[in-house]
Amino acid sequence: MRQDPDIEISLAGEEATIDLGAKLALNLRAGDCISLIGDLGAGKTTLSRGLIQALLGADTEVPSPTYTIVQTYETDPAPIWHFDLYRIESPHELIELGFEDAEDDIMVIEWPENAGSLLPSQRLIVELIFTDNGRSARLTGTTPEWKQRLNDIFNRS
Repeated sequence: MRQDPDIEISLAGEEATIDLGAKLALNLRAGDCISLIGDLGAGKTTLSRGLIQALLGADTEVPSPTYTIVQTYETDPAPIWHFDLYRIESPHELIELGFEDAEDDIMVIEWPENAGSLLPSQRLIVELIFTDNGRSARLTGTTPEWKQRLNDIFNRS
């Protein structure tokens, strides 16, 4: 059974998706994991770009790691490991890529379902979906800490 999201946000366009990434970036901590779920073209890489550029500057190149599978960025509070697991056929492949080494840093994971049991259970789930009016983001924290952080980020109680 699917749980209701903690926060649902309408995304009017690409700029709104980038802004959402930036909001999340300012609240990241070492050990955080953000899993990005959505169809092709839903905005997973755009959100990742907004998140990374918020920490490193708008001129930072943030390519989709579809072919490289992982890109790393040195940021404060911790390095960011941006994974795109679209082409991963077995979670075992992730061990060779250093997936488990990234758990103490910040992980941003596109196509997280391909990580299988290696996916951290404590994470923020961001589901990007197409709607009649464009797109929306459904954010769900898997821990009480993430739920509180979402409330703080979006000024909800």
